Amino acid sequence: MLCSSVNHLGNTVLIPMIKFFENIGRFVNSWIYIVVDFIRLVFETFYWIFWGAFVKRTIRLQAVFAQMVFMGVNSIVIVFFVVFFTGVVLAMQSAHQLSQMGAVIYVASLVTISICRELGPVLTALVIAGRIGASITAEIGSMKVNEQIEALDTMAIHPVRYLVVPKFIALFVMLPCLTVIGDLSGILGGYLIGVFNLKINSGLYIQTALKFLTLKDIYTGLSKSFVFAVIIVMVGTYQGLKTEGGAVGVGKATTISVVVSFILIIIADCILTGIYYFARF
Repeated sequence: MLCSSVNHLGNTVLIPMIKFFENIGRFVNSWIYIVVDFIRLVFETFYWIFWGAFVKRTIRLQAVFAQMVFMGVNSIVIVFFVVFFTGVVLAMQSAHQLSQMGAVIYVASLVTISICRELGPVLTALVIAGRIGASITAEIGSMKVNEQIEALDTMAIHPVRYLVVPKFIALFVMLPCLTVIGDLSGILGGYLIGVFNLKINSGLYIQTALKFLTLKDIYTGLSKSFVFAVIIVMVGTYQGLKTEGGAVGVGKATTISVVVSFILIIIADCILTGIYYFARF
């Protein structure tokens, strides 16, 4: 009787624990698979860009230019207005605080540095992740569920070389350009508030903005945009290639792609900022 009670108690405790650790192991194993598969896709993309380009001449330049127009030129307006109004809001908010200390003139440097270091690159990347990242996932995901990816394999056309490489090169080139446009538009928004609303002399505003802006502020922001471009294209492509379940699956993959891109962009920005401004080498 006593032995059966002990066995029953042991089973009651052990079975939930075993299931708990099984679930943890299953979760860790799935994430390891995802990370390894994602890294494989990244290396495969770089292979076709560098080795394939110089040895086999396989980059489709016409497709690259078409993607540059779609990803870059067609995104200028939305990037301009998003960062422009961010600069306007930042100038108004900072002016409200700085005016209490009699330092309204420093709105110029605060807006300029904030836009160049952080807000310009990050906001531009988030806009492009929502617009282009979703488009990449939807396009490749639709091809996947319609078995067009398998058709490319059947014709001995590598899907990464044919679909991913032109998109990667295009965004890697265009996102820094869009970041520059975003930086200038955000600075312009702050300038208009400073000159026409706060009544700061135009020349004095520009002088103060440039006085505290350093070359490091500019190149750190631009260097982030290259990393963000890799994240957007690779996440969008990976989710597209893993799409299953028809139209519903395409919608789910697109949503996941945008959310994951947003999260990775913010994490990458945090890491890069820490490296640039707080790391001790």
